[in-house]
Amino acid sequence: MPPKVIQAPPSSGYSTVQPAKRKPPTPFAVKPIGAFYVFLAANILAALYAPIQDCDETFNYWEPAHFLSHGYGLQTWEYSPVYAIRSWLYVALHALIGSFRRLLPFSTKVAEFYFIRYALAFVCALCQTQMFRVINNILNPRIAIFFIMANVFSPGMFHASASFLPSSFAMYTTMLGIAAFMNWRGGLKTAQGIFFFAVGGILGWPFSMALSAPFLFEEIVLAFLSSKDALIDVIMRFVRGIVAGLLVLLFEFVISGFFYKKMVVVPLNIVLYNIFSGPGKGPEIYGTEPWHFYIRNLLLNFNIWFVLAVAALPLFILKKIFSSEKAVAVTGLRSIVFMSPFYLWLGIFTFQPHKEERFMYPAYPALTLNAAMSLHIVLAAFGQSDPKTLIGKIPAKLKLLVVSLLVIGSVDVGVARIYGIYTAYSAPLKIYEPLQNGTLGTRGDSVCFGKEWYRFPSTYHLPNNMRAKFIKSEFDGLLPGQFAEVKTGHGLWAGAWLEPAGMNDENMEDMGKYVDLHTCSFLVDTYYPGSSASEYEPHYILDEENWEHVSCQPFLDASRTHVLGRTIWLPNLPFVPEKFKRHWGQHCLLRRKQK
Repeated sequence: MPPKVIQAPPSSGYSTVQPAKRKPPTPFAVKPIGAFYVFLAANILAALYAPIQDCDETFNYWEPAHFLSHGYGLQTWEYSPVYAIRSWLYVALHALIGSFRRLLPFSTKVAEFYFIRYALAFVCALCQTQMFRVINNILNPRIAIFFIMANVFSPGMFHASASFLPSSFAMYTTMLGIAAFMNWRGGLKTAQGIFFFAVGGILGWPFSMALSAPFLFEEIVLAFLSSKDALIDVIMRFVRGIVAGLLVLLFEFVISGFFYKKMVVVPLNIVLYNIFSGPGKGPEIYGTEPWHFYIRNLLLNFNIWFVLAVAALPLFILKKIFSSEKAVAVTGLRSIVFMSPFYLWLGIFTFQPHKEERFMYPAYPALTLNAAMSLHIVLAAFGQSDPKTLIGKIPAKLKLLVVSLLVIGSVDVGVARIYGIYTAYSAPLKIYEPLQNGTLGTRGDSVCFGKEWYRFPSTYHLPNNMRAKFIKSEFDGLLPGQFAEVKTGHGLWAGAWLEPAGMNDENMEDMGKYVDLHTCSFLVDTYYPGSSASEYEPHYILDEENWEHVSCQPFLDASRTHVLGRTIWLPNLPFVPEKFKRHWGQHCLLRRKQK
């Protein structure tokens, strides 16, 4: 059975189509509340167990939020008022949620950290449920079920759902925006769709607004094919959406202007930095990747769902070519429009030299929608029972077995990767637990980081006013500094607008960011058996004369582990060949010995 695509209502002015009739419930129907509970359960697990995969999440979002809530934290060059390419409104919303946790019993800074994650998980589940509800009503209940599966069992969604990142926030608004554009029941919701994408672009990531292009193009095309009144209606819907978006931009302008103490349009600064920085600047200085980076990454994070997402449009075209159903031009256009955002996003970012996994987050809803539609088309084709066709000659039980193995295999691989990532890289979220009872160290102690600076989870994990500091390692780029902690004469949060020293947008090392090792009460280090030490990166963990182990957790030694063991979880059992077994190092919190 092909996807059921709702057509435009009479109120849209599109005289060429008629409203679709509501079909009776099918065995595949799931109520939105049930879908919400499934999404929420998966997202809460992510909030509890997902490692922080990107140090940008720590230094550009967790640390500024900690500064707003507690008055101190690490500051990156992006928050210097000289550059001002991060939104204080986005950070402040999260800091407000974390601060609310302090009003509840048993409040700690770690509790604030997880409370913010729980809130993100909840918001994500609401957005997923809204998109599910629209898919269920507009397309097909079976597509909606596949959408749930692609969201819940994909490692990519596991990491994106509760991440404190603008790209994750843009993913939430993409779900709401796509749902609004898809849902023509009760009238076209163009203004709502534009508003949601604008919110994601202004508070999250400006480039995410590109995902709305196919839907806007669809409306313009249908308006030109209809009457003059329809074109006027489209313009009015566009205007309402744009005005609503400009109000959000005004709010962001006021809040960020308050913190930076200057007039600044943060979304514009982000675009200017990423596209018009000039030679020797811009995101490329942080590394470039080959064109196939996202293909490999999405295969790891979505496995068969990514393959299905890429195959969606070719499968749809083949279905139209070989199907005996009467074609409806507008319905066909709608299906292509629904599939287009994923291809558009993948194409745009494949051509960008600087690539990161989180850049794909805003398109994850489009990917899972494509995959669900694609699997629905495949199953509809497999369901052919006409013995004159090739597929019809295949026994029904064999077809069921093939499809079951495909779906169950995808779920198993996804879960194995999720658990594999957790067991391999969760140590940085665990080693600070002994500090939480307040018996170790004294107020204001320094916890230092050398080569492991980028694994620091956040100052939320350091109680008793302890401070994160950096010691010199082999890394020669720009490390974060400290927000200024001026208490009097400068007003609230003066560190947000006082210009910090030693900041630049060229990743040039600033020696002022380092402290002497002897000032460190605690130190975080990782040791891999057989690894070589260097002048700036000695094996502190083995230096038992000066350092004692407070807390150590196993950490995957990726250099000695086979690619299969790095990709998914493999049990350490006799039947697993030795070359595929995982090898481990230690990630430790050390305390200076008293002499």
